[in-house]
Amino acid sequence: MAGTAPQRDDMQNLTPAALKAWLDDASRPTPVLLDVREPWEHAICALPGAIALPLNEVPARVAALDPAADTVMICHHGARSFQAGMFLERGGFGRVYNLLGGIDAWAREVDPTMAVY
Repeated sequence: MAGTAPQRDDMQNLTPAALKAWLDDASRPTPVLLDVREPWEHAICALPGAIALPLNEVPARVAALDPAADTVMICHHGARSFQAGMFLERGGFGRVYNLLGGIDAWAREVDPTMAVY
């Protein structure tokens, strides 16, 4: 289909350190941080500015997302965010990244003040 982004065979991954460097780099546009954890998980800890969108709601709300935006998928350990990211890629999103190790790795490697669960 003309106008859709090319599909990849594998998700692009970001380490927590790479995401931190991106967020700290004022010369780069801030990516959309899409947190696909459940509301109770998001209440425990979350990255500032992250959009809470539980995995089971992604298909119904995908039209509200920008397929041209850099989008970083986040969950607890990286599995649900990978699933959601693959769904977005199949839907024509061309700039999707998965946070390796999820919010747990972020808390352990980048922000030790963040609650872990």
